Amino acid sequence: MFDVEIERFWNDDKLAHKDNCFNTKAPQIALGIRMSEECVFAELEEDGNPWGYTPIDRRIDLNKRYNDKSEKMVGQRLLPEVFAEKDQVFPEIRRIGEVFGGRYEHNEITEWLEGSCSTMKELEVVLDRVEKMDFREFLLPHNWEIEKKRIYEKYGTKPSLMRHVRGPVTLATSIYGIENLIFLILDEPDLAKRFSKVISDVIFKIASIMDEEAGFSPEKVPGGFSFADDNCCLLNPEMYELFGFPVLKRLFDQWCPNPEDIRYQHSDSNMAHLLPILQRLNFTGCNFGPTVLVNEIRKYMPKTRIDGCIAPFTFMRNDEKTIINEVKRDCEMAKEFRGLNLSTAGSINNGSLLTSMRAVMYTIQNYGRY
Repeated sequence: MFDVEIERFWNDDKLAHKDNCFNTKAPQIALGIRMSEECVFAELEEDGNPWGYTPIDRRIDLNKRYNDKSEKMVGQRLLPEVFAEKDQVFPEIRRIGEVFGGRYEHNEITEWLEGSCSTMKELEVVLDRVEKMDFREFLLPHNWEIEKKRIYEKYGTKPSLMRHVRGPVTLATSIYGIENLIFLILDEPDLAKRFSKVISDVIFKIASIMDEEAGFSPEKVPGGFSFADDNCCLLNPEMYELFGFPVLKRLFDQWCPNPEDIRYQHSDSNMAHLLPILQRLNFTGCNFGPTVLVNEIRKYMPKTRIDGCIAPFTFMRNDEKTIINEVKRDCEMAKEFRGLNLSTAGSINNGSLLTSMRAVMYTIQNYGRY
């Protein structure tokens, strides 16, 4: 086990997270890793589907036992142990993929969004339907008003806002297909622009409806918006400028007008070629692929918090030597600029052990001090 001064580490880490991880008085690089609920199965040597359904009683038991171990190993209880009562959960609204006729299916490993069209003619039919859609009628289930009133009166809870969504390129490739989208942008740019505009309109309408359902007026809605757009890497800069950028720009302008408002993108892919375009969106935070490193991001985003850049598979394999090397690399790159929230460049998957988190802490404490 790596030698870490646990109490000192977490005191220093608290300072490191101030000012969006740009605190000039921070003694060390910030740690972003807090593990994930997927990790309980490998850590505790328990059977289960990390991306599937786990009954709530078993989930609480697993998380508590995991936290008992994490408290000893890294000095923190990392996973939630209290969950909302079953009758406190709002009815599910329909999701953005369903608006475009897609189907969310579970393939026994993970959930997948199946597309709804594969030709330009079929796409036009989908867009015609979406443009005429009564969104409130489509999104909200029949018992929404009754349940919303009951939950608020009993628990004082309002519906959640919609502030995170599948990014425009990933959504479009899921609905229409990867090659289809690329050829559409190249061969029929006007239809591609219409597709992009409809995606923007849909996100705008869903977010606006959920603002209203949560009781906010348009003038007083909380700021912030984030996208998960892994597939943005598939477009070259000109194609992304036409299709993806306008969506983020519009949503950020509407919900993130203030400098402190969260403007975030997760794209755990090799999308460094898009950095010159993405810099114009003034991200407050980003989580990019493991080949898009701190020094490259900093050329374009000097004020953006970087969540990364450990490769998720390095962390999941618990290859402690490689973990230490990647953390040392990122720390050295960040010391001149600050603003690094050291974590994985993507998801923390089952198989990732607490020993790997402790190895990261050891490396930060010994090699990541400013």
